[in-house]
Amino acid sequence: MAKRDYYEVLGLSKTANTEDIKKAYRNLALKYHPDRVTPDKKKEAEEKFKEMSEAYEVLVDKEKRAGYDQYGHAGVEGSFKQGGFQWQDFHHYDDLKDIFGGADVSDLLRGFGFGGDSFGSSRGSRSSRGSDLEYQLEISFDEAAFGGEETITIPRYETCEECRGTGAKPGSKKERCTDCGGRGQVRSSNGFFNVVQACRRCGGEGSIIKTPCPLCGGRGRVKTKRNIKVKIPAGVDSGSRLRIHGEGEAGERGGQRGDLYILIYVKVHEIFERHEADIYCEVPIAYATAVFGGEIEVPTIEGKIMMKIPPGTQAGRQFRLRNKGIAHLHDYSRGDQIVKIQIDIPEDLNQDEKRALKEYARVSAGDKGPLAKRFVEKMKRILK
Repeated sequence: MAKRDYYEVLGLSKTANTEDIKKAYRNLALKYHPDRVTPDKKKEAEEKFKEMSEAYEVLVDKEKRAGYDQYGHAGVEGSFKQGGFQWQDFHHYDDLKDIFGGADVSDLLRGFGFGGDSFGSSRGSRSSRGSDLEYQLEISFDEAAFGGEETITIPRYETCEECRGTGAKPGSKKERCTDCGGRGQVRSSNGFFNVVQACRRCGGEGSIIKTPCPLCGGRGRVKTKRNIKVKIPAGVDSGSRLRIHGEGEAGERGGQRGDLYILIYVKVHEIFERHEADIYCEVPIAYATAVFGGEIEVPTIEGKIMMKIPPGTQAGRQFRLRNKGIAHLHDYSRGDQIVKIQIDIPEDLNQDEKRALKEYARVSAGDKGPLAKRFVEKMKRILK
């Protein structure tokens, strides 16, 4: 079954701003809350809630939204694990908590039958997702056309090997938090909902580190450099962004890794210019070839080919070479190559060449080429 358009799911137009998106999601989240639907409608509400959360995950994120707007669902496939959107792919847990007045979202999901850890529980909330990283990568024109692979080196936070991300000195023990009794959360009633909040003293850990790891200072991660292979798909252009899931910075206290975004810049080519999937080049030909026709050698991104020039070819005429352009991103088709002809007028002629041209000028006196004839006809119409 084909996926619905994300804007349609949230009841929005494509010009909706971030506030519009958040408002639409809030209204739908309240509408499909498990406590507000009858048992026979719970399955439908569950499907709706997941569908709208997937749409929200994409549209409220500028990078993901840009990919979706340009390529549709194919533009955000890399944002989710194999098998499509799962609750673990949802990064706006706090937005849901705000919608439901700080209520424990784990309880909400249990009401749908998703299980208490679908979004992660409030306990352990001291762990946090790592930051996304951005790397500017300059590639050649050929790499943009055919794809390739580059190895880049980025500085980023990695999980501390000494404490394995716990933040505690190896061999030391954490002490149970006395404020929450080790639960990591305190519960209170807020009218319709049970409000569960992270314990302030332990930050939701349920325990307190008494002896921090000497290597990471209790943060659970350290700064280092990492070599990463980047696969460049055929068809990328300057301004394209590639998302590599899970290659951003490590989260604190075992939190999820961020993502790495590769911003592409394509070097200028000496011969070719690119306009979307088509490429353009100018090729000079001899005056005699323009008059009599012939075959000329034309450069393409795959090598040189021979192209026929018909007799009487004018300067500026364009020839289209089908499927000799750039591959369309996320597609198997290719653009075309446009060859623009320039007449190469010689600057220095020998005596024989001068005599031949003078003779041509004498015998062709009064004759007009196709451009001159068309110009004369236009002048006649104007001056009637």
